[in-house]
Amino acid sequence: MNFFRGVMGGQAAGPQPSGAETIQKLCDRVASSTLLEDRRDAVRALKSLSKKYRMEVGTQAMDHLINILQTDRSDSEILGYALDTLYNIICNDDEEEQDESEDAVTPIPLSGKHKPVSMPDENAQKQADDLGVQFTDKFIEDPEHVTLLLTLLEEFDFHVRWPGVKLLTALLKNQGVQVQGIILVSPMGVSRLMDLLADSREVIRNDGLLLLQQLTKSNAAIQKIVAFENAFERLLDIITEEGSSDGGIVVEDCLLLLLNLLKNNSSNQNFFKEGSYIQRMKPWFEVGDDNSGWSAQKVTNLHLMLQLVRVMVSPVNSPGATASCQKSMYQCGLLQQLCTILMATGVPADILTETINTVSEVIRGSQVNQDYFASVNAPSNPPRPAIVVLLMSMVNERQPFVLRCAVLYCFQCFLYKNQKGQGEIVATLLPSTIDANSISAGQLLCGGLFSADSLSNWCAAVALAHALQDNLTQKEQLLRVQLATSLGKPPVSLLQQCTNILSQGDKIIRRGSKVQTRVGLLMLLCTWISNCPIAVTHFLHNQENVPFLTAQISENLGEDERLVQGLCALLLGICIYYNDNSLENYTKEKLKQLIEKRIGKENFVEKLGFITKHELYSRAAQKPQPVFPSPEQMLFDHEFTKLVKELEGMITKAVHKSSEEEKKEEEVKKTLEQHDNIVTQYKELIREQDAQIQELKEQVSTMSSQNDQLQTTITQQLSQIQQHKDQYNILKLKLGKDNQSQANSQGDGSQVNGLQTEELTQLREEVEELRKQHTLLQTQLSDKEALISTLRSGASQTAEGSAGASDNTELLKELEALRSQIQAQSAEIHQMKTERQDLLRRAEAGSSDAVAGGDGSLDAAKMAELDSRLTAQMTETEKLKEEAKRSSETRAELEQQLASATSTVAILQTEKAKLQTEVQESKKEQDDLLMLLADQDQKIHSLKQRLKDLGETVDDEDDLDARDQTDDDDEEDDEDED
Repeated sequence: MNFFRGVMGGQAAGPQPSGAETIQKLCDRVASSTLLEDRRDAVRALKSLSKKYRMEVGTQAMDHLINILQTDRSDSEILGYALDTLYNIICNDDEEEQDESEDAVTPIPLSGKHKPVSMPDENAQKQADDLGVQFTDKFIEDPEHVTLLLTLLEEFDFHVRWPGVKLLTALLKNQGVQVQGIILVSPMGVSRLMDLLADSREVIRNDGLLLLQQLTKSNAAIQKIVAFENAFERLLDIITEEGSSDGGIVVEDCLLLLLNLLKNNSSNQNFFKEGSYIQRMKPWFEVGDDNSGWSAQKVTNLHLMLQLVRVMVSPVNSPGATASCQKSMYQCGLLQQLCTILMATGVPADILTETINTVSEVIRGSQVNQDYFASVNAPSNPPRPAIVVLLMSMVNERQPFVLRCAVLYCFQCFLYKNQKGQGEIVATLLPSTIDANSISAGQLLCGGLFSADSLSNWCAAVALAHALQDNLTQKEQLLRVQLATSLGKPPVSLLQQCTNILSQGDKIIRRGSKVQTRVGLLMLLCTWISNCPIAVTHFLHNQENVPFLTAQISENLGEDERLVQGLCALLLGICIYYNDNSLENYTKEKLKQLIEKRIGKENFVEKLGFITKHELYSRAAQKPQPVFPSPEQMLFDHEFTKLVKELEGMITKAVHKSSEEEKKEEEVKKTLEQHDNIVTQYKELIREQDAQIQELKEQVSTMSSQNDQLQTTITQQLSQIQQHKDQYNILKLKLGKDNQSQANSQGDGSQVNGLQTEELTQLREEVEELRKQHTLLQTQLSDKEALISTLRSGASQTAEGSAGASDNTELLKELEALRSQIQAQSAEIHQMKTERQDLLRRAEAGSSDAVAGGDGSLDAAKMAELDSRLTAQMTETEKLKEEAKRSSETRAELEQQLASATSTVAILQTEKAKLQTEVQESKKEQDDLLMLLADQDQKIHSLKQRLKDLGETVDDEDDLDARDQTDDDDEEDDEDED
């Protein structure tokens, strides 16, 4: 123990060992000591030396310390010392290496005064970082070490769990990807770390937040696991407990972790929205009336909260997810709360700027949110719309640059896919809607467009361009805007004024190096006249515009002016592509000839390419928000970059095309339009037939259900009939027995007046058979009479009267025989009926003499009632059968109609496929012809070049035209001389 006293306590006599020797002896003691106390003291000594001798302790003691973690799990004190030592040699952050334990060794300067501590230079810091990375690599060589550390985090002892959390955080900082992979495959690894958030000790919970921040960086799989471990609920609860935006650094750590979990992770964003966590964000933005004296921590917290809202509605997210989050934010009142902050007073500038950006993305592309934002008024006297107040800040050169950029972004998002808002903005510029007593958005935009501040010019031009984006109606409406330039002069249109500033004031603007103003105006003009032939005609109607553009493009200017040349080329190309040839002097063909003579096609295309080659073009094309480091670099708008990308190729093709190719293309377009119209007609016809088929299917289903109901009813009626029949038979048997008993009592039981009941039944059956025969004979008689009448009418028209007469005679004889037979049978039937009635009277007379005569009459009455009920049931059954038959016939007809409609649809679809095939073939033939023409032109050009190389004289098309003209003049002179 004297050795440890020498290390930890006062100095002993004799020469002192060096640090490396001391560390070596301590490592030997850790490895060889059998007593736990000795090992604990040795590890404690290593911990005290781990800061000063970081390299030596790391290289010599790391294996022994890991072994301590594996073997001495029962002693929490030695585990804590070992974990602290490992943390000291791995961590690179000097501030986090402050040892707060009671055994920390603090060196005392010899002079008694603290020497000034100089900041480590970059090389020393880099060496320290490299050392931490090397020790981290050594520690994670065996993944079991990280798994062991995760197991130790389950220990509840503060001296084990807290240094374990810090050590794992340091490992993640040095080698995040490798440690993340080990934790991801470790069983229950992430779940163990999530338990840290539920620790009642705030120190461990807060360091657990830092650990989860490092763990979730750039790893979508871990982010999903953490989110589904109920992280959102726990973090939001912590934020609420800590005071939301008024909380401390813990709230900031929670917000940073939420940003890690949600940013660029669509699965977690959807889980956050479906869990109704967006509604819990609303109380964060409830600010009071007194907004003075915001602390730096509150500003940071609110800034992160606004970023969290923006992550959920970022334009880079899928449109469906963004729209769903925007809807939720409006419904829960979050958008209204943000607009309250927007219009509040005393809000810090950076919070106001971020709030404007957040509101921008919450309303971007959402019609409901955009309409609400248009209705927001600033708390001024008189109240002004929020849009007007924001535009006043945008065109005010005294406002901060980032605030003006935020307002421009807000205005762009308000007009994005909002034709209603675009119309309202343009309407404030029209003569019929201008109110002289109030300031409108259109007046502010015009004022900024023609002010002396170049940044205001650019912002106003871009804002006005967004009011025209993809809206042909508003482009045409804006042509009506008239501006009063000065007293005594007539008003000019807005389009004319923009071109006047470009052409007449070119020297003034160039002298002032206001490239930003010119770029803004050119972007506005390009957006305005693109896809609007009427605007192109108005632009070309000014005789000075085209010469100005050609002069700008053909000049050789410096680097700063190249972008202006490219935009002028784009503007001239739009005039060609969207030209409807309504102006005779500026048709498509004449403008292309002008380019070829004054500029050259290749030079024109090269100047057009200056736009996309500019370094700021790619930066603006990345995202919609205008983010620029300085006002001078604010040149391109995101939507304009998409327009350039769309038009550049089309303009290049249009410039190189000949008039014949354009005619062919127009013919092909017309043909395609005709085909499209035919296809559209067939589609409409198919839709109508589909609707009819659907109706027929519904009818069939209705009839089927009715048929099923009728079948059910028939079945029930049949069962009832069967029951009545059974009852009738029972009563019949009962009546027979009663008659027999009466006969026995009278001594004549076997007969009733000499006749039995069975004989009566037999007689009834014979009567029925005779009735049937009588009906059959009457039917045959009617058929014969019809045949006789037919033969008589035929006999009167034929020439062979004798043969017909003999046939008629035979038929008449046969008819007379049948009549006599029928009469005989009728008499026989009549006789049988008479006998039957006599028998019935006798039976009734006999039954009246019986003792139980009353019972027989009752039975007869019951039989008569049953007969009537049976007859009624049979009649109703016949009716139901007829209705079922009719419904079956109707169903068969409907099925036949359905089959015919289905066949018609198949025929129409076949015709549609044929038409589409013909269209594709025509397109393919056109492409083949274009390829052949291009090959022929290339071959002719190469042959001419070879002839020129060989010294032959080759006449170009222009020379041939000139020679033909000269020959014509010579012929005319010869004719005059003759």
